[in-house]
Amino acid sequence: MKITQLATKTTKNIPADETAKNAKLLLQAGYIHKEMAGVYDLLPLGWKVAENIKQIVREEMNAIGGNEMLMSSLQRKDVWSKTDRWDDKQVDVWFRTQLKNGSELGLGWSHEEPITDMMINHISSYKDLPRYVYQFQNKLRNELRAKSGIMRGREFTMKDLYSYSDSQESHQTFYDSCIEAYHRIFQRLGIGEQTYFTYASGGAFTKYSHEFQTICEAGEDIIYVHEQKKLAINEEALNDEVLGELGVKKEDLVKKKAAEVGNIFSFGGTKSEQLGLYFTDKEGQRQPVILGSYGIGITRLIGVITEMLSDDKGLVWPAQISPYLVYLAEIDQPDQADIICQKLTEAGISYLHDERDIRPGNKFADADLLGFPYRVVISGRSLEAGGVEFKERTSSQAETKTIDEVIDLIKAKS
Repeated sequence: MKITQLATKTTKNIPADETAKNAKLLLQAGYIHKEMAGVYDLLPLGWKVAENIKQIVREEMNAIGGNEMLMSSLQRKDVWSKTDRWDDKQVDVWFRTQLKNGSELGLGWSHEEPITDMMINHISSYKDLPRYVYQFQNKLRNELRAKSGIMRGREFTMKDLYSYSDSQESHQTFYDSCIEAYHRIFQRLGIGEQTYFTYASGGAFTKYSHEFQTICEAGEDIIYVHEQKKLAINEEALNDEVLGELGVKKEDLVKKKAAEVGNIFSFGGTKSEQLGLYFTDKEGQRQPVILGSYGIGITRLIGVITEMLSDDKGLVWPAQISPYLVYLAEIDQPDQADIICQKLTEAGISYLHDERDIRPGNKFADADLLGFPYRVVISGRSLEAGGVEFKERTSSQAETKTIDEVIDLIKAKS
């Protein structure tokens, strides 16, 4: 891809009402566009980051038996009324609309009810269980105050998986496998060491739920971290009972700000009973299906990673989610740049080729702002020195290497 073919460009013009670091940087670098408070468009570079994150999540969900699908965002009132979650006193973030005939519809903020209602058509016997379905979809939540940039919006992309099991034991086995899958996901995203399995309030359905919280000063949650056990407790769930169950002492916990990047939740058989999802067990008895819900915020992760890894020059993307691996800055050497492009293509290394007729310093500033892992500069001076100028985004020093050496180095690190 040539930078002149890119539909967007970097800018210094940031909306005056934008205060979040992640949104400012992503807007400046041309990854997102702000429609209104809490609503952002993913531009081509932002879309690539989101798709790369999705692919990592997809691989891990498929590995534990997940089936990807896609549900409608339009939701029926009668389904949610059965569980009392159409009521604003229970769920206060609904966006609602109407059909031409006056029938009231909701715009999906979550999907436990619609997917469970759908599964009535596919589950009737123990032979049909377990089943695991997931989707990547935009959720819409009428937040009173949207803040923190794309870390909390009124529209956002989420991975939500739902498990259907024939017993609490079977459910727990999958639940535990999902915990491990989440750990692998956050490790692959480059934030595993800062992300904690966290005990949180479970609301009306269970004693507590579980979250995955990433240490982040821009986060909205307060957690108490036990470094040795690599776990945490959300402030809302911190009490003597939870401390006792976990076998930890309050004085061993460290208070930190964090951002929730994932959650897993057990509903038991309650929702199935409310919605009429039953199966016949081996003894011929009618039983409610056990439901679990598992979410990861895709666009929120973009914001969290931006907050955590960016520096005073711009974005810093881990190689596995960066839109491109290489920022190729051409300085008056078009023929040699074409040769390098061909070699990178043959090696399967993605790159953005900056062939613009502008000052080198402007190209280098854009390279830092965009945050790709590697910068390669081809110029008359670099050719005289024996090759190209190679620099990692997080390094302060550039080195002269042949393009073959650069390719070998990138492959070894990727």
